[in-house]
Amino acid sequence: MVFNWFNAKEEKIFGSSLADFYLERHKTEAINKNNKYVERKQKELFVKMLQQLESFKAKHQSNVYKKAQLGNAFKWRLMESGLSTEHVDQLTRWLTRQL
Repeated sequence: MVFNWFNAKEEKIFGSSLADFYLERHKTEAINKNNKYVERKQKELFVKMLQQLESFKAKHQSNVYKKAQLGNAFKWRLMESGLSTEHVDQLTRWLTRQL
């Protein structure tokens, strides 16, 4: 039972998949930067990410360690994709506030 407290496999998978979700849509929007609706699309993207996060939180009881692992997986997936450190830190802060 105690070891389950440290089992953050699902949180790591979700953190990586949430980062992939963001990257997939972010790259599409970067291609269409001249589009005047980019700001609205960014807001819609964050709403969709928040919906996924709320759904995950409803199904899983996460402790401090698991939340940290989720945020870490999210951050490193974004870093590996080549986003700037400042942008990644902003996104990670947003995510951790939502947890």
